[in-house]
Amino acid sequence: MNVLLILPTAENPEYVYNRELSARFPQLTVQGIEHHERVGPFIETADIVMSFSPFMADHVVRDAKRLKWIQVLGSGVDGIVNLPSLRKDVLITSGRGVQATPVSEAAFSLMLALSREMPRMLKNQMECKWERWPSQVLEGCTLGILGVGQIGEALARKAHAFGMRVVGISSSTREVERFDRMYLKSQLNDAVRELDYLVLLTPHSPETHHIVNDEVLAHMKPSAFLINVARGGVVDEAALAHALRNNIIRGAALDVFQEEPLPAVNEMWKLPNVIVSPHLAGLNSSYPQSILPLLERNISRFLTGKLGEMENIISRN
Repeated sequence: MNVLLILPTAENPEYVYNRELSARFPQLTVQGIEHHERVGPFIETADIVMSFSPFMADHVVRDAKRLKWIQVLGSGVDGIVNLPSLRKDVLITSGRGVQATPVSEAAFSLMLALSREMPRMLKNQMECKWERWPSQVLEGCTLGILGVGQIGEALARKAHAFGMRVVGISSSTREVERFDRMYLKSQLNDAVRELDYLVLLTPHSPETHHIVNDEVLAHMKPSAFLINVARGGVVDEAALAHALRNNIIRGAALDVFQEEPLPAVNEMWKLPNVIVSPHLAGLNSSYPQSILPLLERNISRFLTGKLGEMENIISRN
């Protein structure tokens, strides 16, 4: 049984996944590559592929004739389930839940960086410039979370600890602990009127493509901030750039983009009220240790034919 890992070095330091999985399952042959363009020597014999959605490509599933299972290492599966050549018989499982802590922490750190104008502070440091200004505190502000899952719940707990009011925007108006109010996604324009911070955590799908557009941005406060740690496709980037240039909203922190790596010619690099983060929200030094127990449980069940007991199975209906 052959396992193919498609992971850049930053996500697989010192080949930790290869080492740990090979030691735990000696019956597996574990190979690792850093980019999907290098799958050639391994893909035809791969039974299992493990990767994150952004690192996959259609030719991987097209050429993987023996492929039986894809274990997504993150919570987002949109870059995999939408691949045109993906066969219906291929099992897909995700790493849902493992990213709740790192992504919620990243979102919160970006909120703090925006409220304290950290880019301005760092720019002044480079210029040896002593300048002081009043910053905005988070206590008493209203945080809106678009996409209420495990990451959103973790973020809500942190926000409440800072004395923030938390509003959820989801597909249903179910009651969720530490959310003070819930809106439907269809009520997004109304929901954003009251927000000081809007954090995007919703998966990218045809339903959510460009869900944050010029109309939504126009309904936000001029003093509001947007933080995107979901997927680039959920934001109309041209509309956002226009809103940022014209002070329709105060600023944005963006960890994800429609095109990654973000091209040097993209104006987001230059806008003074934008923080550009190179898809770092879920990346942390302890991530392999966090997800390896899940991988081991799923591999054990896969090898013993207990497919129905595998965790985080993705329904493709």
